[in-house]
Amino acid sequence: MSLPASDFAAPEAPPLVEMLGVEKFYGGVAVLKGAHLRARHGEVLGLVGENGAGKSTLVRILAGEVRRDAGEIRWLGQRARISSRADAERLGIAMIHQELNLAPHLTVAENVFLGHEPTRFGLLASSRETEDARALLAKLDFRLDPNARVSRLSPAERQQVEIARAVALDERVVVMDEPTSSLTAHEVSDLFRVVRRLKSQGTAVIFVTHRLEELAEIADRVTVLRDGETVLEGPMPRREFGELIRAMVGRELKDFYPRRSGAIGPTALEVEGLGRENEFDGVSFQVRRGEVVAMAGLVGAGRTEVAEAIFGARPAHRGSIRIEGREVRIRTPQDAIAHGIALITEDRKRSGLALNLSVAENMTLANLSAVCRKGVMDLDMESKVAQSFIERLRVRPPAPRQKVARLSGGNQQRVVLAKWLFRQASPGAFRARTEHGPHSDAFGPRIFIFDEPTRGVDVAAKADIYGLINQLAESGAAILMISSELPEILGVSDRVLVMRNGRLVKEVMTRETSQEEIMRYATLAPMESGRTL
Repeated sequence: MSLPASDFAAPEAPPLVEMLGVEKFYGGVAVLKGAHLRARHGEVLGLVGENGAGKSTLVRILAGEVRRDAGEIRWLGQRARISSRADAERLGIAMIHQELNLAPHLTVAENVFLGHEPTRFGLLASSRETEDARALLAKLDFRLDPNARVSRLSPAERQQVEIARAVALDERVVVMDEPTSSLTAHEVSDLFRVVRRLKSQGTAVIFVTHRLEELAEIADRVTVLRDGETVLEGPMPRREFGELIRAMVGRELKDFYPRRSGAIGPTALEVEGLGRENEFDGVSFQVRRGEVVAMAGLVGAGRTEVAEAIFGARPAHRGSIRIEGREVRIRTPQDAIAHGIALITEDRKRSGLALNLSVAENMTLANLSAVCRKGVMDLDMESKVAQSFIERLRVRPPAPRQKVARLSGGNQQRVVLAKWLFRQASPGAFRARTEHGPHSDAFGPRIFIFDEPTRGVDVAAKADIYGLINQLAESGAAILMISSELPEILGVSDRVLVMRNGRLVKEVMTRETSQEEIMRYATLAPMESGRTL
């Protein structure tokens, strides 16, 4: 008598890697509370959650960089001991960090093979290392010089070095922590091609991100963390993300791109014929009070360089800048600050924050005179400043004396914003604000340049930042926003300036354009007639 075919079905193979009941405490505070995660051969697992949910801590435990306080890790169903990076590497686990973990003084090739250098007769084979790196970069379609110093690379190029290093080791599990945070749409497509190849080879890819649209394109399954706990596991939805967002934030998230009601006023910032040798040339545009103007383009198009020239960090060689109709000379950031310009940089950890200082100290660092009395720091006033901005921007944890290095990426971004908001305040203006509440309009209009303002922050934090940008615009501030996220550009801005190869090639009204049109102008497609610049 034969048995039904289903009786012969093989039991499901165990996950390649599994984390069960993982807990982690810092100073008595629980960062992970029994979290779990499962990744299988040849799948892409999305890991999402708000900043501070515990995502980075969980994957760093998997990579052997942080020791867990409880729970276990299983490898092919068997308990595995991972207490160091060496343990993880022996199993075949590699991690690509959000903030990048490279040796800036070494070359691209040296970073790709760091710790695994090719040798000949027991000696380092430098020429072979360079050629192997060149071949690998070409295979990945990364246009990097293997002999270039990493310190001279852009954030996007450094991310490519990290990816090449993980691919070179042929790992079985690759963790990518916000790998697209500094990439343009075209570069994201290249990355996804690499991810799909890893998947086809049986590699498990754990993809940590805040960009749900991208995850829908690449992930098979998704795990959601909230407050250190795993709250949802399942197939990755392709279109509707309502359930994911509710699981991440614990509430409905309405008005993701809030509408503005304020009127657009006169021109606040005008640049004409701005140029810097070998970087950009002939750039002319205006930004008006109450207006958000987005600057789009591929990485390397010159967007950040233009912003840095306006701010005086890398002064322009030619052209003019006018503030409120008056031509000004900006040669240093101090000049820009004196004219009411603030720059929120792309790389907050390198140029936006003093990581060894507290939240309160960072928030007041650019305007110390406002928290001094007769030349002496008023610590009580500093705490009031910090508490006001913590409440206004919803910084978590709400601890003014917490070291800013210990905050999540989204909360660090909020601290950077607070620093510049406070920089524009006089001591009298801030005291008026503390008397009338944190949402008073005591701070006057100003010019803000946001360079990738939501890089590496979660969905809820993005909505908060968009709301803040709207509040600034409604109060009369002029906003120039550089972004690589096209939905963000279309959702937040009034006009779009498209850069390509160091030139401003197109200006379009946001309501009259689309993601496809912006990408067409940002790439090598011929310019249309009309408003081509």
